[in-house]
Amino acid sequence: MHASKGFASDNNSGVHPAIMKAIEKANAGHAIAYGNDHYTMRAIKRMRANFGDDIDAYFVFAGTGANVVALKSMTDSFNAIICAETAHMNIEEVGAPEKFTGCKLLTVPTTDGKIGIDGIRRHLHAMGNPHHSQPRVVSITQATEYGTVYTKDEIADIADFAHSNGMLLHVDGARLANAAVSLGSSLKSITSDAGVDALSFSGTKNGMMYGEAVIFFDKSLSRNVRFIQKQATQLPSKMRFISAQFEALLSNDLWRRNAKNANGMARKLASRLEDALGIRITQRVEANAVFALIPKGYIEDIQRRYFFYVWREEGEFAEVRFMPSFDTTSGDVEEFVGFLGDLMADKKAKRLK
Repeated sequence: MHASKGFASDNNSGVHPAIMKAIEKANAGHAIAYGNDHYTMRAIKRMRANFGDDIDAYFVFAGTGANVVALKSMTDSFNAIICAETAHMNIEEVGAPEKFTGCKLLTVPTTDGKIGIDGIRRHLHAMGNPHHSQPRVVSITQATEYGTVYTKDEIADIADFAHSNGMLLHVDGARLANAAVSLGSSLKSITSDAGVDALSFSGTKNGMMYGEAVIFFDKSLSRNVRFIQKQATQLPSKMRFISAQFEALLSNDLWRRNAKNANGMARKLASRLEDALGIRITQRVEANAVFALIPKGYIEDIQRRYFFYVWREEGEFAEVRFMPSFDTTSGDVEEFVGFLGDLMADKKAKRLK
């Protein structure tokens, strides 16, 4: 049996009570479908309060769908999209961005999930050559797949470089809230103010039941988005149930409080793994992800109770990811560390027999 709360992913968490209440409230009576309802109007108003007045925002079902809709709105089929080799759209989206946009993904090697101008520049050598896919979008993930965070200046530098070379900047903001908390910034500061053109913004990973948003800071990019949503099966008919969740998440700083707890529990977990158990943490803990090296022989025993993901193998060790959520408590962390400590002691005792 797995523990009631684990550390595999913030996708595994439940729904924040305030958001569940918002869903229940939206369930009263009927509302016009496809976003022509007052719940959606109010949610977009909250979006503008957090990201800037001059934006277009659209609600979709899932993160991959958000990326597909955003990127399709920004590209032609002969274009290319530059991203980190570790990017979710490159590794975990079964080729969906390539299938729906027709674009080629050009990847940049990275050791911490982040990419910089030098890595982007090497893909620009064939600009204007009709025999090559033409780079049109740089896509960065915030926070990255390794839980690291781009600063506002790093994002602004990438945006300036992209724009000066006729490209656009997209942010896969699956954990944008966690990044903003880590930086002590607003959502607007690290998107609109930094020169981002389009954003995929997650609610699912920060206390919502389901639902993501596609936000355009360059509104000229959204002219065909409704058609793209429909074609990509990302135009919800009962949109009010997504909209009501976003209105609650973006009200009274709930997004910030949820992300702050997840980040804080990640720091606590990393500290306890290092200090109490001597486990090596492999990446900077800047959001809510903890990457650690554990002996491969421990994995099966741990996963019997706590499911988690193995990132890569390195000799006798495996790099694994542990991820607290908005509802993780200090007690959950201590229970997990205690379980792991007992397991390590038991294995050591058996080796010494």
